[in-house]
Amino acid sequence: MQRQIGNFSQPLVFNGISQMTSLNWGLIGGGEGSQIGPAHRLGARLDGYFKFTAGALDHRPDRGKKFGVELGLLADRSYGSWQEMLAGEKNRDDRIDLVTVATPNNSHYEITRAFLTEGFHVLCEKPLTMTVEESVELARLSEKTGTICAVNYGYSGYSLVRHMKAMVKRGDIGAVRMVFAEFAHGHHADASDSDNPRIRWRYDPEQIGVSAQFADCGIHALHLATFITDQRVQSVSADTVSLIPSRQLEDDAMVNFRMTGGIVGRLWTSACAIGRQHGLAIQVFGETGGLRWSQEQPNQLYYTPVGGRTTVIERGEANLSPEADKSSRVTIGHAEGMPLAFANIYAELHAVITEQRKGGGAISSSLLPLASDGAESIKAIHAVAQSGQAQGKWTNLN
Repeated sequence: MQRQIGNFSQPLVFNGISQMTSLNWGLIGGGEGSQIGPAHRLGARLDGYFKFTAGALDHRPDRGKKFGVELGLLADRSYGSWQEMLAGEKNRDDRIDLVTVATPNNSHYEITRAFLTEGFHVLCEKPLTMTVEESVELARLSEKTGTICAVNYGYSGYSLVRHMKAMVKRGDIGAVRMVFAEFAHGHHADASDSDNPRIRWRYDPEQIGVSAQFADCGIHALHLATFITDQRVQSVSADTVSLIPSRQLEDDAMVNFRMTGGIVGRLWTSACAIGRQHGLAIQVFGETGGLRWSQEQPNQLYYTPVGGRTTVIERGEANLSPEADKSSRVTIGHAEGMPLAFANIYAELHAVITEQRKGGGAISSSLLPLASDGAESIKAIHAVAQSGQAQGKWTNLN
């Protein structure tokens, strides 16, 4: 199977490198006890596209260095800080080809900017930055330096999410009329847990910015809406609340949004929905059909044609779209999860970096979330915060 990347046709083969060179990869953050670190380490190395070569894994230097060595890094490439890692890597002949930034939100801009400036490709955890101006600057810096600045909207790596995108693009449900998305869980619903440092930072404006729950979870649901429909959000009307009054930022939000092409959007996100576990789901309604997918049941996509019966599309079954086939690794009936979705993001990065090295001219990938997508998300985050403060006033992203 072939995927067009820029002006080249590049085979994307999983479970093997297929005449591709394994690239050097580094990780900043994601240390011992991290929620996101293991998913990145599994995803980056799953297909053999990247070698875990360098890391600055903890803000406590000694602990970070020790953990890096335990994971197999050489002692001189297990660094005590990201600054030390940048200085140590930038002049090496075997320097890292890609660095993943998995640190708290308030450090994303500084770290990403520093590595892009030195010519490193970067995959940054979302949100890309805390301000619109910073996100736009990183998008421009990426273009200026010829480096890739990607944003880890990892849920777009799921096989059936990509199949939804393909179905919408080829007109299987007609013109899209409405999108309903949600990302609601109950893991921050205990008011007595408000001083837990693993939770407290998520509601601290100094560390996370102008928004908490929407910036943390809701933005993933919104990105899926834009990814699947290939349309941008133009304006939002938001009701944001702190159900636990001691929190400075919202832990629940209901957001109405309008997209290009006339699409109407509805989004609910919450951290206080007791009984909900992960809670990411999306429905897309068109003129001739509807689609429904949930991240907790990622192997099934529900398709209903107008006036017809609902069909269950199974991940891994025959005759799906090329986008779905290329991003599926195990046989039908077996679960694929978040690390494999992340692995699809890393596979896209490997393909694009490899083609760029060959001098392939214009490089593009419709499946890879880039800094421009990250900038649109930051605009949405600020518009939602502004609208929430204005009692739901419709607010334009631009």
